[in-house]
Formats: sequence, structure tokens, C-alpha cells
Amino acid sequence: MDKVYARRTLEAAWKRVAANRGAAGVDRVSVERFKAREGHYLEELEAALREGRYRPDPVRRVHIPKGSGETRPLGIPTVKDRIVQTALKMVLEPIFEREFLPVSYGFRPGRGCKDALREVEALLKAGYTFVVDADVKSYFDTIPCGPLMDRLEDEISDGKVLALVEAFLGQDILDGL
Repeated sequence: MDKVYARRTLEAAWKRVAANRGAAGVDRVSVERFKAREGHYLEELEAALREGRYRPDPVRRVHIPKGSGETRPLGIPTVKDRIVQTALKMVLEPIFEREFLPVSYGFRPGRGCKDALREVEALLKAGYTFVVDADVKSYFDTIPCGPLMDRLEDEISDGKVLALVEAFLGQDILDGL
């Protein structure tokens, strides 16, 4: 857990969150407002994580229009929750990255859409002619957390890190704020 709340980790996580900007969460603290007092907020985050007092806030849900006239629900965590999630990602990603399949491109460091397109192009040239395109409705809302936590426990022995991940997985969602 000390790697997650290390000041340099939190500062690096904050820089990533600030670069992405994004809307305010349920606490209405924007990236700009956080930046105005970043030293204070980061100090508070570090202490809360170190002392085991940190609890994620509920996620603010908004509905984004899709091209088909429908809407897609989008969860907006608070800036501080995004910083802690990013810090967790920075610590956990190197542990698990090596286990992912080489043909997996989503949300992976150093990989992206262009890499996936190159793979598709190579497969087409190799004679493959079928593509499956799927959009599983509410996919992330239906991921079973038990097996995910079991997998994390296989590699992570720090109970505080596991409890923090579980707290994020169990965050409440507030609609329409």
C-alpha cells in the first residue's frame, strides 16, 4: 500500500488526471478547483490512504447520447477517486500486464486502436474473412467481482490494497446529479 500512497505516485497520478481534465464528481470539485489547492488535497489523500481512512465517494452517473438516439450511462468519479484509481493502476498494471494476451489491445500501455487495426489487416491478408462486433449492454456493471478479487489475491498479498480495490468495485452510483 505504501507504493500507492507514496507522494511521488500520487503526484504522477494527479498529473495524468489533470491532463485528462474531465467533469467533477459528486463532490463538485473540478480539476481546476483541485489544482488550486493540489498540495493540500494530495497531502489529505496521502494521509487518508496511509492511515486506512480513505473511502471512495459515490460515482456520479450521467447519460451520454449515442448515435442511435439512445443513451449510454457514464460514471464520473470524483477527482480524488480518479487520482487514487490511477495510483492503483500505476502499481498494479506492471504486475498483471505480462499476463495479458498479445492480441489484447484495449486499455493497455503502449497499445491502441492503430495496433488493433494493424492486427486486423494482417489477419485479413492471412485469409480470415469474418469479424464479430459486439457491444455487451451494461458490461462493466455485470462483471462478477468475486473471481476478479480471487485473481488479484493470487498476486497481491497486501490486504489494504485489496480492500481499496474492493471499495472501488462496490462504489455507490448516484444518478442525475
